[in-house]
Amino acid sequence: MSAVDFRTDTDTIAAIATAPGAGGVGIIRISGPKAHDILLSMFRPSSPAFRDFTPRMLHHGRMLDAENREADDALAVFFKAPHSFTGEDCAEIQGHGGVAVLSALLDSVLSRGARMAERGEFTRRAFLNGRMDLSQAEAVAELIAAPSREGVYLASAKLDGLLGRKVEELRGRLEYLRQRVCLAIDFPDEEGECLPPQEFSAITREVAGGIRGLLAGYERARCWREGALVVLAGQVNAGKSSLMNAFLGRQRAIVTEKPGTTRDYLEEMTTLAGLPVRLVDTAGLREHSEDSIELEGMRRGKELAANARCVLVVLDGTRSASSGDPLAPYTAEEALIQELGEKRCIAVWNKADVTPPPSGLEDFHGARLMPVSAREGTGIDELCAAIRALCLADDSPEEGDIAPNLRQAAQLQKALSALEELDKAIALSVPPDLCSIHLEAASAHLADITGLNSTEETLNAIF
Repeated sequence: MSAVDFRTDTDTIAAIATAPGAGGVGIIRISGPKAHDILLSMFRPSSPAFRDFTPRMLHHGRMLDAENREADDALAVFFKAPHSFTGEDCAEIQGHGGVAVLSALLDSVLSRGARMAERGEFTRRAFLNGRMDLSQAEAVAELIAAPSREGVYLASAKLDGLLGRKVEELRGRLEYLRQRVCLAIDFPDEEGECLPPQEFSAITREVAGGIRGLLAGYERARCWREGALVVLAGQVNAGKSSLMNAFLGRQRAIVTEKPGTTRDYLEEMTTLAGLPVRLVDTAGLREHSEDSIELEGMRRGKELAANARCVLVVLDGTRSASSGDPLAPYTAEEALIQELGEKRCIAVWNKADVTPPPSGLEDFHGARLMPVSAREGTGIDELCAAIRALCLADDSPEEGDIAPNLRQAAQLQKALSALEELDKAIALSVPPDLCSIHLEAASAHLADITGLNSTEETLNAIF
């Protein structure tokens, strides 16, 4: 972030608002006191009846470059403050999406008195001008970066103000308690100025319950926001790398007939059955190894599996034919499932096109058994659906769910801790003036979520 003082800055800013690269349409956004004059000075209307911009109406014409040459056939729109995204006078040029033409139009805007916008400055101005609270401002970036449709819906709900309204409702309850405490301190001889301890505690517990509900929404949405960690584990040459390539639809992992090709883990972000996942191919397990690199790879693989939401324990189906007991060759996989817990594991019977699993076998030591052929691509869609179901389980976002981000969840947790300390103080009959310290702390942490008392440091970290 530059040294520009955003709180007092009255510059007019401009930037290309569409994604980099060529496209059918490209948009340049302008915000600030000179927005109208800049747009008017570089616009040549196609209608002879044009006199000035009608706010929020598209006007067709030719746009001039910095040397007053006609550079593009475009649409222009002006938004009068405060009825704009930033709350300031705003303008948009909707031209063709070529890199060169957008660059020429942006140069023209800058030559007429605007400066390049800092990263996130449009949204920051919208927050500072009261067009949105801080949780809504953060939701803009979350909506743009959403890796799935569910992530879009969650960010959209926050952009609509659901989180901010809920937090302000909870903070309002705490502010009511603060008022009663202040009255009790200022008028100690007046009866009834402070609530009875039981009623006071009932309100704090109610607010704490609301905070816990928001934190539960954060946990439910982690898969959609960060991607679920899905780990492929199993013995060497079981086909884990081939399975990863089948998921990705490309040759990401090296596949050879030589066992132990993957000596470290490979990680890729992808989408399985609509669910964003962090897919990790780990080093193959061996019962005995003296290779320090391979041992370190196995250690890392087990550590990843221990933290995964879903572990695909890959079984080489062709090994079952070498024993009278078709499951005898899989003792290492059995031990891994017992260590991790069968509810987090799916046993993947790979190479089922060569050797199908034993008839009637539906699970492997409690873990669901699914036959696939990574080479042929059979069973992959069914496996993706099973991964999605296991990863979501009871943590799937609900309709109307509110999903705080990491920063917001941290503030909620701090507010909850302050309320828990307050509850202990009330139980110990601590005087109201001392109890108010915890009450003020909880209220302040909630206010940080909507930006009522955010510091410049916080804003610089967000925008």
